[in-house]
Amino acid sequence: MKTVIHIIIFSILTLTTQIGGVIYLVTLFGVRKPVEYLFLLRLGIFLALYLLSTFLIVPSISPIFGREKIKETDVLKAHSFIYVLLNRNYVHPELNEAITEIATEFEEANSEIKLTFLDANFPFLNGFPLPPHLSHNDGKKIDVSLIYENTNGKLINRKPTVSGYGYFEKPDVNELDQITKCKETGNWHYDFPKYLTLGTINNDIVFSEKGTRNLINIIASHNKIEKLFLEPHLKNRLGLTNSKIRYHGCQAVRHDDHIHFQLK
Repeated sequence: MKTVIHIIIFSILTLTTQIGGVIYLVTLFGVRKPVEYLFLLRLGIFLALYLLSTFLIVPSISPIFGREKIKETDVLKAHSFIYVLLNRNYVHPELNEAITEIATEFEEANSEIKLTFLDANFPFLNGFPLPPHLSHNDGKKIDVSLIYENTNGKLINRKPTVSGYGYFEKPDVNELDQITKCKETGNWHYDFPKYLTLGTINNDIVFSEKGTRNLINIIASHNKIEKLFLEPHLKNRLGLTNSKIRYHGCQAVRHDDHIHFQLK
């Protein structure tokens, strides 16, 4: 039974952080002698090794694999520290440069508004999955938040959920409802992000069509960006025409709670 539990913990840590499973094994095999408070000792050692690896070792090694940490600035921030803590903030250097340029241009057009990123990629190994995403496995993909405004129509940096995912800008009654179509064809997972919110917050904010349209146009016009995923009803509602703005298909999850874009 203990072996099964260890396998489960190893799998969860690996799938959520990439490096956590290995550090868990190092802790288990490194601290084996029965001592009082063994669990607390192992926990302390695991946390120390994990934090040391996440903030010092991994950033130094990741360039060998063609990836680097996203460079946070005054105009570019992680929506939550959890994306940094879980090592989900790594990208190809070219994408890092592009994100910074996009964030700078967006802030210049919208004073004091930051570009907020969500999941990017893990630091190592092309093809290594970043659950629950299908394609964030090569350092060339990133998700960013939609833009919101307060009741006075002013753009703000706050978002409607703790994670940044799962708060959908649903189709109006007269808009194409691709979500229902996908779910009716057996793609039950299509709105799975609704389970990933970690809680809703900031109930006084609303989706900003103007701000989101501006951001998407800046992203799509960048010469290093190959394509951007968005739900069809939002593309139509916002009057977006750039050919880089695509529909991702029913095999993925819905994209009316965030924007996905990727390097060429």
